[in-house]
Amino acid sequence: MCRYYQLIAVIQYYLSHRSFRHQQACNPKQNLNFHTKTVREGQKIPTLQRTYTGYAAKLRLEDGTIFEGIGFGYPSEIAGEVVFNTGMVGYTETLTDPSYRGQIVCMTYPLVGNYGVPSFDVKDEWGLPKYFESDRIQAKALLIHDLSDIASHWNCIMTLDQWLYKQKIPGIYGIDTRELTKKLRVHGVMMGAIVVSEKGPVDDARLKKLVSDAAYEGLNFMPEVSTSKPQEYGDKDKPCIVLLDTGTKYSIIRNILRTGYRVVRLPWDSSFEQIMSYNPKGVVISNGPGDPKVCTSTIKTASKLIRTSTPTLGICLGNQILALAGGADTYKLKFGHRGQNKPCIDLRNMQSYVTSQNHGYGIDPKSLDGTGFRVWFSNADDDTVEGIEHASKPMIAVQFHPEASPGPYDCMFVFDRFKQIIDAGGKITDRVKTKEKIERPKKKATTKKKRTSAERKKEGRKIAKR
Repeated sequence: MCRYYQLIAVIQYYLSHRSFRHQQACNPKQNLNFHTKTVREGQKIPTLQRTYTGYAAKLRLEDGTIFEGIGFGYPSEIAGEVVFNTGMVGYTETLTDPSYRGQIVCMTYPLVGNYGVPSFDVKDEWGLPKYFESDRIQAKALLIHDLSDIASHWNCIMTLDQWLYKQKIPGIYGIDTRELTKKLRVHGVMMGAIVVSEKGPVDDARLKKLVSDAAYEGLNFMPEVSTSKPQEYGDKDKPCIVLLDTGTKYSIIRNILRTGYRVVRLPWDSSFEQIMSYNPKGVVISNGPGDPKVCTSTIKTASKLIRTSTPTLGICLGNQILALAGGADTYKLKFGHRGQNKPCIDLRNMQSYVTSQNHGYGIDPKSLDGTGFRVWFSNADDDTVEGIEHASKPMIAVQFHPEASPGPYDCMFVFDRFKQIIDAGGKITDRVKTKEKIERPKKKATTKKKRTSAERKKEGRKIAKR
């Protein structure tokens, strides 16, 4: 009976919520006059009302498909590569991840914005912003199914639409994100354009031109996401790790500091000689956006790191750069891996981990032959390469994000393994075993008799009677 009343309450909430949505669509201007912040009587947690919503908005894909919704955030028009993220939470970390530079992000989880946006001024023990992964929103636009009417959380200071407006980023809600995601999975990622207009209906001809002029592949986003000058973090008396910034997240810096080093963050095109001038114990090549093959300066530097056996850890884009520097090849995935629930297998012990990922390119496993690299992690869903290690040099790399943020922290040990390699003088004692020893165990053959169609129907009727 309790469940019955719970179901009734959910249905009532949905119907009232839907009615409110209809009123918004009919009277968009009323959305611009909401109170920005209230604290209800007897309640210490702030409740914020969304503000910048109710605009005319459309998304157009390169195949001509049009999705019409309600605009929010900053009214503008942009074009970019449309991708989807399957994470349920962590939109502040996701949107500030530099790997999303040049992309329009679709969140597959239906309700977004319910816990608002925290303050950028809240820092961790190392002075890094605690709830963000860079200094601004990196994605070009945001697509969601349902924008929460209110945001309520103990540390929120603004709503999602207010944050997007402040950062001049457009968004659309009210579109069928399931249909959009299925289309991207079948056809692969596509270029798209969105227009969010406060002046009336969207011009379809203008939308079509934006899509036709859009580009992503072959663009070099490094000057936009990398630091322009050396930056140092941590205790100056501690040994140094150089972070080659190809679009790093704050959490990568945080985890290097956690393992007992100070960090020197250098621009993406720094030379091998510039890196060595800091006398580092090791080098980390960070995550970042776009095609790894355009990072020619970084690849050249990485090849020298390999030749000199400098302990190196690659993360995401850094994983691909190390592979290219070693002579392997990369390719563009059909729709990429973006989310917080991606299963990977550590081939040293066949242990499975749930990982956080954000990448659209991968390493061709066949091209690793003769490079000295071999597969360390494998994706349990599609067998793509999720990590590599060198057979004789102190070089390891992972395609996923061991620092998470957002996502599970199961793979923090990657940073600890890198520290162990450095402490061991550049020696790896726990390498991946030979192929003969890492084959997955075969499933035991079952002798269970297959049921006929009539038997399955009979069993179904019995269950229905219960």
